[in-house]
Amino acid sequence: MKTDKQNRLKPRLPRGFADRDAAEIAATERMLAKIREVYERYGFEPLETPFVEYTDALGKFLPDQDRPNEGVFSFKDEDEQWLSLRYDLTAPLARHVAEHFDALPKPFRSYRAGFVFRNEKPGPGRFRQFMQFDADTVGASSPAADAEMCMMMADVMEAVGIKRGDYVIKVNSRKVLDGVMEAAEIPPEKRVAVLRSIDKADRLGLDGVTRLLGEGRKDESGDYTKGVGLTRVQINSLVNFTGAPDVPHMSSRGIGDAATIANIEDAVRSSILGKEGACELQQISSLVDAANYADRVRIDPSVVRGLEYYTGPVFEAELTFKVPNEKGQPVVFGSVGGGGRYDGLVGRFRGEDVPATGFSIGVSRLFSALKAVKSPIVTGAHEHGPVVVLVLDRERVADYQRMASLLREAGVKAEMYLGNAGMKAQMKYADKRGAPLVIIQGGDEKAKGEVQIKDLVEGARQASGIASHEDYKAARPAQFAVPEAKLVEAVKEALARPPR
Repeated sequence: MKTDKQNRLKPRLPRGFADRDAAEIAATERMLAKIREVYERYGFEPLETPFVEYTDALGKFLPDQDRPNEGVFSFKDEDEQWLSLRYDLTAPLARHVAEHFDALPKPFRSYRAGFVFRNEKPGPGRFRQFMQFDADTVGASSPAADAEMCMMMADVMEAVGIKRGDYVIKVNSRKVLDGVMEAAEIPPEKRVAVLRSIDKADRLGLDGVTRLLGEGRKDESGDYTKGVGLTRVQINSLVNFTGAPDVPHMSSRGIGDAATIANIEDAVRSSILGKEGACELQQISSLVDAANYADRVRIDPSVVRGLEYYTGPVFEAELTFKVPNEKGQPVVFGSVGGGGRYDGLVGRFRGEDVPATGFSIGVSRLFSALKAVKSPIVTGAHEHGPVVVLVLDRERVADYQRMASLLREAGVKAEMYLGNAGMKAQMKYADKRGAPLVIIQGGDEKAKGEVQIKDLVEGARQASGIASHEDYKAARPAQFAVPEAKLVEAVKEALARPPR
């Protein structure tokens, strides 16, 4: 039945969301399998939490309590309770640990993969739904747990095909940043906004961050973001400490961790909390060095992390090779993941702090990076589609279905064509499905007790070298007859042949 054109729905995706095809899903699964292997090698075990949590459990400190949907997608249930799609995978973990605290081993080591949702303005490379892959240790207060996270991330980068030298795991401390802000006399109520502004440095550069820290910034679309309202002196002290991607010399980073930590100690010498953070960074640096990861993990004051719940060391995995941006200019690829210590998140449910640290990989970002370096994990040959049994005689559908069933029973992916088209269209369908073989049995083949097997991959290869239709008919490329009783054996043999 046709619908009236005026009432016909327009097929369209909501802004900030994307479909994924079979090839991308398969490649993503290969990448996730490599990450999972590393996580499990470190002793982490899987955990799954739901997409929906009570809004107050997410740890997103929302300004509008009557409609708490800024930054998250929220709705009310039948009990008038606010629910939200999860913003990240860390807050749901904190809820799970608090709910099952006495039953869980401490430290509790888990990993989780899944989609998260952000009710934010979408843009190039910025989606409202995307996948993360996290690993967390809850119940360990030692900087050794933070150092382990950084070393594990280095191992993940290499496991998925990022060469050593093309990435760095950068480490800073929220305590150090609080010490710097304390020295700059920035009031506590402004500090989260300050950190979120600085965290945009890779995307906005020095000028954009300076505007956000000061009077505010208008983006390319004309939307205005209110500034934090710092003085020029305060802004300069922050920028000179953390640095900016487009002004690399403006930073406390020195040549090597020892020089960097010395600069950090000097910047926070008047802050007890800042000095505590510098001491933890020194311990992490020593542990990393002892494990021979010092060439991949470094102390770097530019790491900020914008989420409010971080309480200690914070880290990022940055890819250092260059790729062309939207304007074709070469730029450093940048961050593909990050994390840090969040000792207060579980405590929101228990009334006492519970030490915790973790790392989150941006799956889509890392996938894009692997495509840029042509990693075999994502560029490898896509697994072939099913063998397609053509339907040439509508009165014999049961025969064709039996062939498909026999192939499936033997472990071969197979399907019977279910449409209404003729043979030519069925062949086109099989080609679109990525079928390696098609099974053909018309009346003549049935009378002989045979089936024809056509190898589409080999046929395409041979056909590329055939000049005329007469040559094509004479060659009958990659098509052969076998007794119907030997169908499964012949198909498995054809599939096992290496490509030429």
